[in-house]
Amino acid sequence: MRGIETPIKKLRKKVFTEVAKVAFDSTNINDDIEAIPYRITPSDIPKYRESIYRERAICSERVRLAMGLSLRPDDEPVHVTSGLDASNVAQKYYEPPLMQVIPSACDMCEDNVYEVSNQCRGCMAHPCVEVCPKGAISIINGKSHIDKEKCIKCGKCKAICPYDAIAKKVRPCAAACGIKAIGTDSLGRAQIDDDKCVKCGQCMASCPFGAIADKSQIFQLIQAMKKGPVIAELAPAVIGQFGDDVRLWKIKAALKEIGFADVYEVALGADIGAVTEAHHYVNEVKTGNLPFLLTSCCPAWSVLAKRTLSKELAETVSSALTPMVATARTIKQRHPDSKIVFVGPCAAKKLEASRTTVRSDVDFVITFEELEAIFAAKGIDMATYDCEEPIHDATGTGRGYAVAGGVANAIENCINEYYPGTEVYIEHAEGLAECQKMLMLAKAGKKDGCMIEGMGCPGGCVAGVGTNIAIPKAAQAVKKFVKDSTTALPPKEYSKIELP
Repeated sequence: MRGIETPIKKLRKKVFTEVAKVAFDSTNINDDIEAIPYRITPSDIPKYRESIYRERAICSERVRLAMGLSLRPDDEPVHVTSGLDASNVAQKYYEPPLMQVIPSACDMCEDNVYEVSNQCRGCMAHPCVEVCPKGAISIINGKSHIDKEKCIKCGKCKAICPYDAIAKKVRPCAAACGIKAIGTDSLGRAQIDDDKCVKCGQCMASCPFGAIADKSQIFQLIQAMKKGPVIAELAPAVIGQFGDDVRLWKIKAALKEIGFADVYEVALGADIGAVTEAHHYVNEVKTGNLPFLLTSCCPAWSVLAKRTLSKELAETVSSALTPMVATARTIKQRHPDSKIVFVGPCAAKKLEASRTTVRSDVDFVITFEELEAIFAAKGIDMATYDCEEPIHDATGTGRGYAVAGGVANAIENCINEYYPGTEVYIEHAEGLAECQKMLMLAKAGKKDGCMIEGMGCPGGCVAGVGTNIAIPKAAQAVKKFVKDSTTALPPKEYSKIELP
């Protein structure tokens, strides 16, 4: 549904915009936060639900998540602003879990259920009855009927029906999750298994009721901007996200106008990573020290890899810093007293920034969707904004990281240029289901000698859940950006850069 201006997308933008306005301008934060659901639905006529009371209750939970707070319990009286004092600070990641189902917003969709539709013509052959191995289908009033108590959900009836009259009901969020982290609670609502979830957010993007949302840091980010220098680092997938004619120079100017001290390209860190991983492949895989090498830039992929592989094979995940972290550390070397916000397409980057195993140097993570709301809060319309400021931190290699296959292609190009004659075996997987298959093949020894790129989102970073435009359009914009780059490859010396 990305790239479509659905009511869910509009509602999310309204919530983020209102929270940003409060963070920028409010002198009475508690009261203004409590008032947001009433500003969004000011009349007694509901816009989205059957009841204005349910609508405002759901909106209140959206506001809490946008503040970085957890959902309120169902059985206790808790104010929308409860816990706000702990979040009204200039540095705070979020209260785990990152991804949550809003119970009152979930429509309790049936999952993996077969049902006869009105397409059934009551044909004489009734092949559905004949193929059912459990006798779960009978003819009632001339139409097929499935006994759900007997049905084993094998799908044979659906496959053989000549009128396609048997539908399989699938919960959209569960269908979007490639690692089966979505279950059902005792009331039939969607439930996320946090031990399985890798925070890719594909469930959030797929829910037609907007019942799944991640936590935001926009409130804390704006507080930090008021107190000291905050520098933004922009993921390469940003191209095209704010309009067809909005190039990087315009986005930088707009960011500085709303209060950021400076702006860098995350593709700088991707350039460093491409050369570093090319070096690792040549010196570790080609020498036989490692059976294969896994890229490290996608946090959903790397978390899945470390869960799937043995402890020994987990070392095949590249030790190269992710582009987000490499860029942040580069910025910190130049501006040690600044705070850094990563602006990108990805929910999982919020998890990566807060991990304790590797210091990220990233203080805040927001998505393109959240940045669009911040622009709106400050009255900036990128369609008419006409200021620009030059930015050129990276090469076409690093900028290509935003699309599936771009990381592997970047590393292969660096190997061909700086280690001529080295034979490179490239594999890549996109989407968690395909990533898991690839990891199992690698674990079984079927991918030895390969450089393997994994992307948690089908399509790569341009398919992240925090994006604003359709995936094919975003991919095309990035490819043009790469082609138009004045420099194609980063220097080989990048592999020797030491970042603390």
